[in-house]
Amino acid sequence: MTAVVPGKPADTAGGLPVGGAMRVMGSETEYGIHAPSAPGANATMMSARVIQAYAQVTRQRAAGGAETRWDYTDEEPLHDARGWTLERSSADPEQLTDQPPVLDAEAVALAYGRQELEADGEDESGTLLMNMVLGNGARLYVDHAHPEYSSPEVTNPRAAVTWDAAGDLVALAAVRRLAADPDLPPVNLYKNNTDNKSVSYGSHENYLMPRSVPFGEIVRGLTPFFVTRQIICGAGRVGLGQDSARAGYQISQRADFFETEVGLETTIRRPIINTRDEPHATADKYRRLHVIIGDANLSQTSNFLKFGTTAMVLSLIEAGLAPRIEVHEPVAALQAVSHDTSLTALLRLGDGRRITALDLQWIYLEAASKHAQDTGVADAVDGDGHTHEVLERWSATLSELGGDRASAASSVEWLAKLSLLEGYRQRDGLGWDNARLGLVDLQWADIRPEKGLYYRLLARDRMQRIVDDAAIARAVTEPPSDTRAYFRGRCVSRFGADLAGASWDSVIFDVPGRGRLQRVPTREPLRGTEALTGALFARHREAGTFLAELLGLSPGS
Repeated sequence: MTAVVPGKPADTAGGLPVGGAMRVMGSETEYGIHAPSAPGANATMMSARVIQAYAQVTRQRAAGGAETRWDYTDEEPLHDARGWTLERSSADPEQLTDQPPVLDAEAVALAYGRQELEADGEDESGTLLMNMVLGNGARLYVDHAHPEYSSPEVTNPRAAVTWDAAGDLVALAAVRRLAADPDLPPVNLYKNNTDNKSVSYGSHENYLMPRSVPFGEIVRGLTPFFVTRQIICGAGRVGLGQDSARAGYQISQRADFFETEVGLETTIRRPIINTRDEPHATADKYRRLHVIIGDANLSQTSNFLKFGTTAMVLSLIEAGLAPRIEVHEPVAALQAVSHDTSLTALLRLGDGRRITALDLQWIYLEAASKHAQDTGVADAVDGDGHTHEVLERWSATLSELGGDRASAASSVEWLAKLSLLEGYRQRDGLGWDNARLGLVDLQWADIRPEKGLYYRLLARDRMQRIVDDAAIARAVTEPPSDTRAYFRGRCVSRFGADLAGASWDSVIFDVPGRGRLQRVPTREPLRGTEALTGALFARHREAGTFLAELLGLSPGS
């Protein structure tokens, strides 16, 4: 039996102001992981320990509450936006994200030793917890041998920054929990995208779009933008090439790992435009654009611009107003831009012109600004409350990059890191091939505030803030109020012991006394908000009565 989360169905524009930076969006961050005292430890097992550790933290916070597991029922990772489904037998094993990873306690014992298996590190079946849904509506799980935090759905870039940064605090809490246990090796987590030994791990974005927009138009409109977007939101990296075999510094952590223009894969043959067609929403209305080309950002301004500018370019594409630009050999251009910290490299366009990445970003900004002004969402007073700030920061950042670059170092992450590294180079006479610079690069991404170099600059007010620490701390436990994440998060926090599982598009109840599981679909991303369901949660402390009223709100469902 199913119930329907109350609320008015969203229209094809997502029920939000069109033309600007607002839309349903979210982030996914795979953290780099390292156990200094156990360099040979299995990364998947270490990642499972991180999930276990945070489960223990939330148990303490919830006074014995249960963890909510992930429901894989609606996962469809092999559907391609170009109109077909990849045969399972032809898929790379890492593409099969529609099944839970299997890592039982015995396997861990063989690798770590039986003494390291804590009783509270196992679930009721004796297997290690690899996947959980959090009270803020997010997902924390093991993905490709890394702990991954997938943020709850939000509706604007400021909220995207907030709940993405909340994931860093979730990861930090797990690190602290492991460090406090003398029987377990401490684990360090890094918000970066490569181990500089040929391995890259992702920081993905997700954006809701109308299904009616032709996918070919998305590819045409986004490709030039993605080739050059890194100049405003790259995280910076020491080393050139996938294995950093060549000395140097580049703008993007990810650029050297991309090999094709369009494709379904995310870990092999990485494409600039990913075609995974897994909407996690009403499939005939919505498309979830899965963006894999971005860097993991600690800089709040870089993260804000990453989400805000991309949302605005998608608005241009939806309106048929995206600049008609074609970049010659986009993959090579992507890497050329990343390797050019002077921002003077010329990109060849399809019409024969040659322009810089900075020039191309200005073209997109001007088009986005005009469209936002024409639709009214960019007005500082009467607009949507978000687009004006995105345009202001986008313009200011491009101006600084083209002029006083030193002033951009407090906001643009790759420049902030470069400035720090240049200080070491000048002080100690270091070449880019010096191993110390690679260690500085790594320490930049350490999520521990007392160790991470980014956090040291932030504490000294040398990095700009978009949101304050209090808002980020609240987002660790509180879901966004204006998407279905509110319903999911509140169900986990209030009724966790009565949940059999949850996913982006459903919550499954297992209430004692009921004959079967109760699945509540949440396929409309703007249903289940606080405005629509907050009073329902306030009236009920028991899952049974909550469901009874919810079913009453949806007769015949």
